[in-house]
Amino acid sequence: MNSPDYDDSTAFLGDWGPFQRTVFTLLCLSIIPNGFTGLSMVFMGDTPAHHCLIPAALNITDEWRNASIPLDEDSRLTKCSRHRVDLVKNYSDRGLLPWVDVNVSSIPREACMDGWEYDKETYISTIVTEWDLVCSDDWRVPLSTSLFFSGVLTGSMISGPISDRFGRKIVLFVTMMIQTVFTLIQVFSPSWLIFCILFFIAGMGQISNYLVAFALGMEILSPSIRDLYSTLGVCLFFSIGYMMLPLAAYFLRDWRTLLMALTVPGFFCIALWWFIPESPRWLLSQGRVDKAEAILRKAAKMNGVKAPDVIFPLHQSRENAGRLQTYSLCDLVKSCNICCITVLLCLVWFSVSIGYNALSLNTSNLHGNIYLNCFLSAVVEVPALIMAWLMLRHWPRRLCMTSTLSLGGLLLLFIHLIPEHMSSVTTALVMLGKFSLSAAFSILYPATAELYPTIVRSTSLGICSMASRVGGLSSPYFIYLGGYFRSLPYILIGSLNILSGLLYLLLPESLGSPLPETISDMQTVVWCKKRHSTCSPTSSDCEEEYETEKF
Repeated sequence: MNSPDYDDSTAFLGDWGPFQRTVFTLLCLSIIPNGFTGLSMVFMGDTPAHHCLIPAALNITDEWRNASIPLDEDSRLTKCSRHRVDLVKNYSDRGLLPWVDVNVSSIPREACMDGWEYDKETYISTIVTEWDLVCSDDWRVPLSTSLFFSGVLTGSMISGPISDRFGRKIVLFVTMMIQTVFTLIQVFSPSWLIFCILFFIAGMGQISNYLVAFALGMEILSPSIRDLYSTLGVCLFFSIGYMMLPLAAYFLRDWRTLLMALTVPGFFCIALWWFIPESPRWLLSQGRVDKAEAILRKAAKMNGVKAPDVIFPLHQSRENAGRLQTYSLCDLVKSCNICCITVLLCLVWFSVSIGYNALSLNTSNLHGNIYLNCFLSAVVEVPALIMAWLMLRHWPRRLCMTSTLSLGGLLLLFIHLIPEHMSSVTTALVMLGKFSLSAAFSILYPATAELYPTIVRSTSLGICSMASRVGGLSSPYFIYLGGYFRSLPYILIGSLNILSGLLYLLLPESLGSPLPETISDMQTVVWCKKRHSTCSPTSSDCEEEYETEKF
């Protein structure tokens, strides 16, 4: 069965009736928790100003207490060392004054043996202040974020094949429950290690929920609504969740309280089980024709239209369904064409994800108020998504991706030319770069889904998302490089995205093409030519060979 047959068979529903509006809205609502769960480390893992703790029990004068912490080259209190407190105590007891009777800079230094004192102006607590993830343990902060993205990576690997095998709906709600429940348990983490383990599991549910909701909407909604759903639908509601994060963090300055509040919407979303249907397109691909028709008849009733007596020819649907079930994950790499498409898309997803996640997580390092910077980073996605929707409606997919990726990369490369004192210009360029990469990310989802057939669509999105999450896993360390050279993260991210924009030109164009149903329906990469064959595509003896040649 080809995609036009399915779309023609369900055309009686119309494009934008109550059924489509309900599915569109509820699936988008299920995305909101993903926006703040995935980026909560911006606040939970932020490192406030700190210096070595001088215990009150040391009983030294105020002058010596103030002089106990040496200054760095920027005339700020050093973060990881102090003057030897036994010598400071001795000088204080003898009544000597710092810099008058004693040259303080000559006093030997030691590590922060009694812990650290943290600035409480911005946060009551973060995981950094809770478990002292500073100085020799500062590597644990980016590792915490990377472990979350490792969970996201794992979820990407397993959720696609599972949803292609067992259905979109069941996987959507199971992963939604995993994300919500394990985020709630994370609130009570007794140690950094337990926090990371729970964060990893929550990450598995976070991306699986998003990918399955995306695939479900793309398969249920009509072709004229898919571009709207993929940009001003799931991506916009992800951004709404992202915008809620700094607002909640502003009023809830303790990381445990913040995380508790962020789990509440997830429990409400679980109630959507009774209102979101399974994908009729997926049911049809599995030979479950009666159930697919039942969902469409219920949809017709909601829309106030009459369904045909027979929506799908049973013999044709079952015959094709049996053939569709023979495909597996190996089909994504077993031929020249589909292997090239998969590899190119994975490279593009990897690059875009590094840029998007690094710029999102780096808001705490930008000049100015962290809450305002994070909110602006989220708000800038709204016009980006509107632009992406308009581009998807009128421009070829390759032009959309190449233009947004190249523009974003160039803007980030310009940051290297901006003097350090012009921090507002740097912030503006970062936001503009985020604008372009957000548009590219939202275009990439439908552009990928349009290239793969129904039988492996969730699997292929999962594989591409897996590449994306490898990029996300790497993004905290791109930020970490900024501590050695301020512009290095922007140079690397900008170069990667310009390269990925050029790579996307090698992929086939999907604008105006129906969603493929079988692997043989897929378009070809330019260098993967069809071999000549004496077999007829209708010949049962040569059917397998014909399909292999076609892609």
